[in-house]
Amino acid sequence: MQTGVDVGGTFTDVVAWDGESLVTGKVPTTRDQADGVLHGIASLVGSAGSLRHGTTAATNALLERRGARTALVTDRRFEDLIEIGRQDRPSLYDTSLTRAMPLADRAWRFGAVERSWSKSGLEGLSDLAEQIAEAGAEAVAVSFLFSFADDAAEQAVAAALRSVAPGLPVSLSSLVAPEFREFERTSTTLVNAYLMPEVARYLTSLQRRAEQVGVDGSVGVMRSSGGLIPLEEAAGLPAAILLSGPAGGVVAAAELGRALGLDHLVSFDMGGTSTDVCRIDAGRPDVAYERSIDGLPCRMPSVAVHTVGAGGGSLGWVDAGGALRVGPQSAGADPGPACYGAGGEQAAVTDANLFLGRLAAGAELGGGLVLDGGAAQRALARLGSAAGLGIDSAALGIVAVVEEHMHRAIRAVSVEQGADPRRAHLVAFGGAGGLHATALARRLDMAGVVVPSHAGVFSALGLLLAPPRADA
Repeated sequence: MQTGVDVGGTFTDVVAWDGESLVTGKVPTTRDQADGVLHGIASLVGSAGSLRHGTTAATNALLERRGARTALVTDRRFEDLIEIGRQDRPSLYDTSLTRAMPLADRAWRFGAVERSWSKSGLEGLSDLAEQIAEAGAEAVAVSFLFSFADDAAEQAVAAALRSVAPGLPVSLSSLVAPEFREFERTSTTLVNAYLMPEVARYLTSLQRRAEQVGVDGSVGVMRSSGGLIPLEEAAGLPAAILLSGPAGGVVAAAELGRALGLDHLVSFDMGGTSTDVCRIDAGRPDVAYERSIDGLPCRMPSVAVHTVGAGGGSLGWVDAGGALRVGPQSAGADPGPACYGAGGEQAAVTDANLFLGRLAAGAELGGGLVLDGGAAQRALARLGSAAGLGIDSAALGIVAVVEEHMHRAIRAVSVEQGADPRRAHLVAFGGAGGLHATALARRLDMAGVVVPSHAGVFSALGLLLAPPRADA
């Protein structure tokens, strides 16, 4: 038995294969992701066998800034490098735009003279280590200018910290991202250190509790680049699993294209909170070797997924100018769209699709949720009243706006990168992918649409298709 479990913003997807039959299902995502993972396995499969896991634990912790209090050790007089960054700006003419603040405040950045340590050994480092430990740091990132070529200084700092605070998580740039360009390397190392305690707690708890549902052996975790690493490695390198969830869907789409003989694809994964798109050529997903996550550079290989805040749970709202907008705010799993009947009052994309007849009132979704058509209509009526629209216009407006967001995302991975979408097939999956794929493919004059079997749990299926992977 092999089981793949992918945790999304709204649902946790489970796929199990025993060599003869495939079992699939969904359960609502829980606040503690491990609860949903274990509940899904126990209720849908019974016994997991080997477990392959796609998680948003690292992503959520970074987006919500729930990481550890992190100290940065770097060269003296280079403490502000992480804040100065590069000269380029994300939006040239937007005077109100501000950069993401570093994950280590100025008071938590410590400078040291690297060259002196080769002469004096650990002399002076013990004081620095004690200062960091006494300040209450929960994690430490160490990044020196030339450590990509010689890691001796970073190893000396790590040794000093271990002697003072044995359990303190330490990330070394020479291990996390040993490449030149100190700003990006330092940013990646800082992201990794910031996430280590949170992600390690989650994965360790999952490993310990997994025995309850019959998991035998180690747990494999999907890394951003589209392969599996052991859970123990993922706990020490959380920056490598920031796109763990979307990567599973891209792997599955690439394998499907190979089976169908389609060389050019765009994977289109529309879930409850966001939509992820990625270009696949000749069976190989486009891979980026550096990307920005919530404004923070991360030099880790990852499938080149473009994400927009447009999912089935994305909420409709009216801006200050009276225009109808959709997302990036999402109803999430709790309370979810109004039609879930769990207390949600704002109209979401799923409510619009239900009212327009694209989904059937009374239909049962994963996890036993029954769609409430009356609740969807009341929520759309409130939104329409605020926007000066009838209910029909409000529902059609939500669909039009969310499809414009997704249209731009597909153009971003095709037209804007010099690839012609007209020769590509759109592989639509995720809980809501099939509801919008045809309209999007027509707008871009794409070659066709493929909606695979088990489209609602396709990312979890990708976990079973993913190979082990090491990036160096």
